[in-house]
Amino acid sequence: MDLGIKGRRALITGAAGGMAIETAKILQAEGVELVLTDMDEDELNDAVEKLGGKKKVTAVVADMTKKKDLKRLGKEAGKVDILVHTAGITGAKGDPLDDVTDEDYIEAFEIDFLTAIRMSRLVVPGMRKQGWGRCVFITSENVAQPYDDEISYNAAKAGLLTFVKGAGQRYAPDGVRINAVAPAFIESDMTDGMMEKRAEKMGVSKKKAIKTFLEEERPHLVLKRRGKPEEVAPVIALLCSEHASFVVGSNYRVDGGSVQTIDL
Repeated sequence: MDLGIKGRRALITGAAGGMAIETAKILQAEGVELVLTDMDEDELNDAVEKLGGKKKVTAVVADMTKKKDLKRLGKEAGKVDILVHTAGITGAKGDPLDDVTDEDYIEAFEIDFLTAIRMSRLVVPGMRKQGWGRCVFITSENVAQPYDDEISYNAAKAGLLTFVKGAGQRYAPDGVRINAVAPAFIESDMTDGMMEKRAEKMGVSKKKAIKTFLEEERPHLVLKRRGKPEEVAPVIALLCSEHASFVVGSNYRVDGGSVQTIDL
Protein backbone atom coordinates (compact mmCIF):
# COMPACT_ATOMS: atom_id res chain seq x y z
CA MET A 1 0.00 0.00 0.00
CA ASP A 2 1.27 3.45 -0.92
CA LEU A 3 0.97 5.55 2.24
CA GLY A 4 1.19 8.78 0.27
CA ILE A 5 4.04 10.26 2.31
CA LYS A 6 7.03 9.97 -0.03
CA GLY A 7 9.38 12.90 0.50
CA ARG A 8 8.01 13.73 3.96
CA ARG A 9 10.34 14.07 6.95
CA ALA A 10 9.71 12.14 10.16
CA LEU A 11 11.15 12.70 13.62
CA ILE A 12 11.08 9.55 15.78
CA THR A 13 11.80 9.68 19.52
CA GLY A 14 12.89 6.75 21.67
CA ALA A 15 14.43 5.66 18.41
CA ALA A 16 16.59 2.88 19.86
CA GLY A 17 13.49 0.92 20.83
CA GLY A 18 11.98 -1.88 18.80
CA MET A 19 8.68 -0.17 17.94
CA ALA A 20 10.53 2.92 16.78
CA ILE A 21 12.94 0.96 14.60
CA GLU A 22 10.20 -1.14 13.01
CA THR A 23 8.15 1.99 12.33
CA ALA A 24 11.21 3.70 10.86
CA LYS A 25 11.72 0.76 8.48
CA ILE A 26 8.20 1.12 7.12
CA LEU A 27 8.43 4.88 6.75
CA GLN A 28 11.84 4.61 5.11
CA ALA A 29 10.47 2.10 2.61
CA GLU A 30 7.74 4.65 1.81
CA GLY A 31 10.35 7.24 0.91
CA VAL A 32 10.24 9.22 4.15
CA GLU A 33 13.37 11.01 5.39
CA LEU A 34 14.22 9.99 8.95
CA VAL A 35 15.47 11.88 11.97
CA LEU A 36 16.03 9.64 14.98
CA THR A 37 16.59 10.76 18.54
CA ASP A 38 17.35 8.97 21.80
CA MET A 39 19.32 9.59 24.99
CA ASP A 40 21.82 6.74 24.61
CA GLU A 41 24.32 7.45 21.85
CA ASP A 42 25.51 3.86 21.42
CA GLU A 43 21.99 2.47 21.19
CA LEU A 44 20.98 5.25 18.81
CA ASN A 45 23.95 4.47 16.58
CA ASP A 46 22.91 0.81 16.52
CA ALA A 47 19.44 1.86 15.36
CA VAL A 48 20.94 4.06 12.65
CA GLU A 49 23.01 1.15 11.35
CA LYS A 50 19.90 -1.01 11.09
CA LEU A 51 18.41 1.66 8.85
CA GLY A 52 21.32 2.03 6.47
CA GLY A 53 23.75 4.23 8.36
CA LYS A 54 24.27 7.95 8.78
CA LYS A 55 24.20 8.61 5.03
CA LYS A 56 20.51 7.69 5.05
CA VAL A 57 19.40 8.73 8.54
CA THR A 58 19.93 11.82 10.70
CA ALA A 59 20.64 10.98 14.34
CA VAL A 60 20.43 13.43 17.26
CA VAL A 61 21.34 12.43 20.80
CA ALA A 62 19.03 14.38 23.10
CA ASP A 63 17.39 14.33 26.52
CA MET A 64 13.87 15.68 26.07
CA THR A 65 13.69 16.77 29.71
CA LYS A 66 16.39 19.38 29.01
CA LYS A 67 15.54 22.63 27.24
CA LYS A 68 18.96 23.02 25.63
CA ASP A 69 18.73 19.54 24.14
CA LEU A 70 15.24 20.24 22.81
CA LYS A 71 16.42 23.46 21.20
CA ARG A 72 19.31 21.65 19.54
CA LEU A 73 17.03 18.81 18.44
CA GLY A 74 14.64 21.26 16.81
CA LYS A 75 17.48 22.95 14.97
CA GLU A 76 19.05 19.71 13.72
CA ALA A 77 15.73 18.08 12.81
CA GLY A 78 14.68 21.01 10.64
CA LYS A 79 11.29 20.87 8.96
CA VAL A 80 9.25 17.97 10.39
CA ASP A 81 6.11 16.60 8.74
CA ILE A 82 5.64 13.53 10.95
CA LEU A 83 6.30 13.01 14.66
CA VAL A 84 6.35 9.52 16.15
CA HIS A 85 6.86 9.82 19.90
CA THR A 86 7.69 6.43 21.44
CA ALA A 87 9.96 7.56 24.30
CA GLY A 88 8.76 6.62 27.78
CA ILE A 89 9.32 4.72 31.02
CA THR A 90 7.27 2.30 33.12
CA GLY A 91 8.02 4.30 36.26
CA ALA A 92 7.95 3.14 39.87
CA LYS A 93 5.74 0.19 40.78
CA GLY A 94 4.08 -0.94 43.97
CA ASP A 95 1.44 0.30 46.38
CA PRO A 96 0.30 3.68 44.99
CA LEU A 97 0.52 5.36 48.41
CA ASP A 98 3.04 3.38 50.44
CA ASP A 99 5.62 2.64 47.73
CA VAL A 100 5.29 5.33 45.06
CA THR A 101 6.71 8.68 46.13
CA ASP A 102 5.96 12.20 44.91
CA GLU A 103 9.26 12.08 43.05
CA ASP A 104 8.19 8.86 41.31
CA TYR A 105 4.94 10.45 40.13
CA ILE A 106 6.79 13.55 38.96
CA GLU A 107 9.29 11.43 37.01
CA ALA A 108 6.51 9.52 35.24
CA PHE A 109 4.71 12.73 34.26
CA GLU A 110 7.95 14.40 33.21
CA ILE A 111 8.92 11.63 30.81
CA ASP A 112 5.65 9.99 29.76
CA PHE A 113 3.53 13.15 29.52
CA LEU A 114 5.53 16.38 29.39
CA THR A 115 8.03 15.20 26.78
CA ALA A 116 5.08 14.68 24.43
CA ILE A 117 3.92 18.24 25.05
CA ARG A 118 7.41 19.58 24.45
CA MET A 119 7.83 17.65 21.23
CA SER A 120 4.46 18.94 20.05
CA ARG A 121 5.52 22.51 20.74
CA LEU A 122 8.62 21.81 18.67
CA VAL A 123 6.90 20.50 15.53
CA VAL A 124 3.18 21.32 15.45
CA PRO A 125 3.55 25.07 14.67
CA GLY A 126 5.44 24.21 11.49
CA MET A 127 2.88 21.57 10.56
CA ARG A 128 0.05 24.06 11.00
CA LYS A 129 1.86 26.65 8.91
CA GLN A 130 2.25 24.24 5.98
CA GLY A 131 -1.24 22.80 6.42
CA TRP A 132 -0.16 19.17 6.86
CA GLY A 133 1.22 17.09 9.68
CA ARG A 134 0.97 13.81 11.57
CA CYS A 135 1.72 13.20 15.25
CA VAL A 136 1.49 9.71 16.73
CA PHE A 137 2.00 9.15 20.45
CA ILE A 138 2.38 5.85 22.29
CA THR A 139 -0.08 5.47 25.14
CA SER A 140 -0.83 2.05 26.65
CA GLU A 141 -3.49 -0.51 27.46
CA ASN A 142 -3.24 1.05 30.95
CA VAL A 143 -5.25 4.10 29.91
CA ALA A 144 -8.32 1.86 29.53
CA GLN A 145 -7.44 -0.87 32.02
CA PRO A 146 -5.25 0.53 34.80
CA TYR A 147 -3.32 -1.76 37.14
CA ASP A 148 -3.02 -0.89 40.81
CA ASP A 149 0.75 -1.46 40.98
CA GLU A 150 1.44 0.81 37.97
CA ILE A 151 -0.45 3.93 39.05
CA SER A 152 2.19 6.51 38.11
CA TYR A 153 2.41 5.06 34.60
CA ASN A 154 -1.39 4.75 34.31
CA ALA A 155 -1.90 8.38 35.27
CA ALA A 156 0.81 9.79 33.01
CA LYS A 157 -0.37 7.83 29.98
CA ALA A 158 -4.01 8.73 30.65
CA GLY A 159 -2.94 12.36 30.75
CA LEU A 160 -1.17 11.88 27.42
CA LEU A 161 -4.32 10.44 25.85
CA THR A 162 -6.34 13.42 27.11
CA PHE A 163 -3.80 15.70 25.42
CA VAL A 164 -4.05 13.68 22.19
CA LYS A 165 -7.83 13.99 22.16
CA GLY A 166 -7.88 17.70 22.90
CA ALA A 167 -4.97 18.68 20.66
CA GLY A 168 -6.32 16.43 17.91
CA GLN A 169 -9.58 18.37 17.96
CA ARG A 170 -7.85 21.75 18.08
CA TYR A 171 -5.39 21.28 15.23
CA ALA A 172 -7.25 18.99 12.82
CA PRO A 173 -8.79 21.94 10.94
CA ASP A 174 -5.22 23.11 10.24
CA GLY A 175 -4.35 19.83 8.53
CA VAL A 176 -2.57 18.27 11.52
CA ARG A 177 -3.74 14.83 12.62
CA ILE A 178 -2.83 13.91 16.20
CA ASN A 179 -3.52 10.34 17.31
CA ALA A 180 -2.23 7.59 19.59
CA VAL A 181 -1.44 3.89 19.57
CA ALA A 182 -1.96 1.82 22.73
CA PRO A 183 0.14 -1.36 22.79
CA ALA A 184 -0.05 -4.06 25.46
CA PHE A 185 2.86 -6.21 26.67
CA ILE A 186 5.11 -5.84 23.63
CA GLU A 187 8.58 -7.38 23.39
CA SER A 188 10.79 -4.46 24.39
CA ASP A 189 13.54 -3.36 26.75
CA MET A 190 10.77 -2.09 29.03
CA THR A 191 8.93 -5.40 29.34
CA ASP A 192 12.22 -7.33 29.37
CA GLY A 193 13.16 -5.38 32.48
CA MET A 194 9.78 -6.06 34.06
CA MET A 195 10.05 -9.79 33.42
CA GLU A 196 13.65 -10.02 34.57
CA LYS A 197 12.68 -8.42 37.90
CA ARG A 198 9.71 -10.78 38.17
CA ALA A 199 11.90 -13.80 37.41
CA GLU A 200 14.43 -12.78 40.06
CA LYS A 201 11.71 -12.19 42.66
CA MET A 202 10.05 -15.55 41.93
CA GLY A 203 13.30 -17.48 41.52
CA VAL A 204 12.30 -18.74 38.08
CA SER A 205 13.39 -18.33 34.47
CA LYS A 206 12.38 -15.31 32.43
CA LYS A 207 10.27 -17.59 30.21
CA LYS A 208 8.40 -18.87 33.27
CA ALA A 209 7.98 -15.32 34.57
CA ILE A 210 6.33 -14.29 31.29
CA LYS A 211 4.04 -17.32 31.35
CA THR A 212 2.87 -16.69 34.90
CA PHE A 213 2.50 -12.98 34.26
CA LEU A 214 0.15 -13.69 31.37
CA GLU A 215 -1.84 -16.16 33.47
CA GLU A 216 -2.07 -14.03 36.60
CA GLU A 217 -1.86 -10.41 35.44
CA ARG A 218 -3.12 -10.38 31.84
CA PRO A 219 -5.76 -13.13 31.64
CA HIS A 220 -7.64 -11.44 28.79
CA LEU A 221 -4.60 -11.33 26.51
CA VAL A 222 -6.01 -14.26 24.58
CA LEU A 223 -2.97 -14.76 22.32
CA LYS A 224 -0.96 -15.76 25.41
CA ARG A 225 2.28 -14.12 24.32
CA ARG A 226 4.02 -10.78 24.15
CA GLY A 227 3.33 -8.77 21.03
CA LYS A 228 6.12 -8.01 18.60
CA PRO A 229 7.28 -4.50 17.64
CA GLU A 230 6.62 -5.31 13.99
CA GLU A 231 2.98 -5.95 14.90
CA VAL A 232 2.60 -2.43 16.29
CA ALA A 233 4.61 -0.53 13.68
CA PRO A 234 2.09 -0.89 10.79
CA VAL A 235 -0.62 0.74 12.90
CA ILE A 236 1.70 3.63 13.75
CA ALA A 237 2.67 3.97 10.09
CA LEU A 238 -0.97 4.03 9.00
CA LEU A 239 -1.63 6.97 11.32
CA CYS A 240 1.35 8.75 9.77
CA SER A 241 -0.12 8.41 6.31
CA GLU A 242 -2.53 10.15 3.96
CA HIS A 243 -4.94 7.28 4.64
CA ALA A 244 -5.44 8.63 8.19
CA SER A 245 -6.83 11.93 6.93
CA PHE A 246 -10.18 11.35 8.70
CA VAL A 247 -8.71 10.06 11.99
CA VAL A 248 -8.67 12.68 14.75
CA GLY A 249 -7.69 12.23 18.41
CA SER A 250 -8.04 8.44 18.33
CA ASN A 251 -6.32 5.74 20.38
CA TYR A 252 -5.68 2.57 18.38
CA ARG A 253 -5.18 -0.47 20.62
CA VAL A 254 -2.74 -3.21 19.63
CA ASP A 255 -3.20 -5.39 22.67
CA GLY A 256 -3.80 -9.05 21.81
CA GLY A 257 -7.20 -8.79 23.50
CA SER A 258 -5.73 -7.65 26.81
CA VAL A 259 -8.26 -4.84 27.25
CA GLN A 260 -11.85 -6.04 27.49
CA THR A 261 -13.60 -2.69 27.68
CA ILE A 262 -15.10 -1.17 24.54
CA ASP A 263 -14.12 2.34 25.66
CA LEU A 264 -10.89 4.22 24.92
